[in-house]
Amino acid sequence: MTSMTQGDFSAVQPVLAEYAAIEEQMAGPAAADPAVMRRLGRRYAELGRVVTAYRAWEAASADLADARDLAVEDADFAAELPALTDAQAQAAEHLREVLVPRDPDDSRDVIIEVKAGEGGEESALFASDLARMYARYAERQGWVVEVMDSTASDLGGYKDVRLSIRSRGAVEPGGGVWAHLKYEGGVHRVQRVPVTESSGRIHTSAVGVLVMPEADDPGELQIDASDLRIDVFRSSGPGGQSVNTTDSAVRLTHLPTGIVVSMQNEKSQLQNKEAALRVLRARLLAERAAAAAAEAAQARRSQVRTVDRSERIRTYNFPENRIADHRTGYKAYNLDAVLDGDLGPVVASAIELDEAERLAAASERA
Repeated sequence: MTSMTQGDFSAVQPVLAEYAAIEEQMAGPAAADPAVMRRLGRRYAELGRVVTAYRAWEAASADLADARDLAVEDADFAAELPALTDAQAQAAEHLREVLVPRDPDDSRDVIIEVKAGEGGEESALFASDLARMYARYAERQGWVVEVMDSTASDLGGYKDVRLSIRSRGAVEPGGGVWAHLKYEGGVHRVQRVPVTESSGRIHTSAVGVLVMPEADDPGELQIDASDLRIDVFRSSGPGGQSVNTTDSAVRLTHLPTGIVVSMQNEKSQLQNKEAALRVLRARLLAERAAAAAAEAAQARRSQVRTVDRSERIRTYNFPENRIADHRTGYKAYNLDAVLDGDLGPVVASAIELDEAERLAAASERA
């Protein structure tokens, strides 16, 4: 890429204005509202990357211009020109990179739904393996994990399970839970000998994963009460048996979209309703993000990001202790470690490919 001039960075000016406006808001009455401050802080940190890079480019450009003026009369300054030229070009390159639009949800927390698919009981057992993998990975990142709801299978697996994964405190852009785990949505295929297989044959099963960014607070995404149908019923365990004697489980139906969310883990109807609303908001937020991504896909077709649970994204081969990501080409023979939470390199391969595509698309438009 070629170095840029002042005119090439005209897109920075609105960023500088918004950054200053948010800085003023955060010093005003908004400071009293934690939810508002969280939203402002996320945007402020995102813009801060651009502001810092722009100021560094300005400083490097000023140093180079001064050296050129002085080099006319002083050979010592002339000798510094190559190094200063390189520094200015590197600063311009970095600014170009941070100007590439990021996913606005990258700093958000997530809700992950893991559902057993093809493979019956074996699929349910692998669903529990994946839920444990995400929980272990989250713990390594210092995040907070909560099992929001689950339906157990007869052998101790999960027919389905929902995990809430949250960061602790403010995070840098690109450092949020969504920034790391958004690539996990899709079909995860497992190849192994099931515990129910007496002949030792390897079976292939599948588990569906859906990852949704979570709304920061209820006020961020308003849901009209008239758009909801609320049904209550008794919680059930494996085999359908009732696990309590009151109608504490809740099923929410969002009439405009047809989205249905059921929740039964909590002991009270109110708690289950609040948990179901959290999931519903996350699903609506995910739909909004998917619509924006579909619109952007007219200019850029991502090979990584997906919220389509029908797309096979990864294979876990137990006999070979191998994990393979079909989007990025990543392959390793440490499946046991990955399932124990060592998911970092797999996630990094998806992030690297996604960022390379974003940068390439931005270069084509420039």
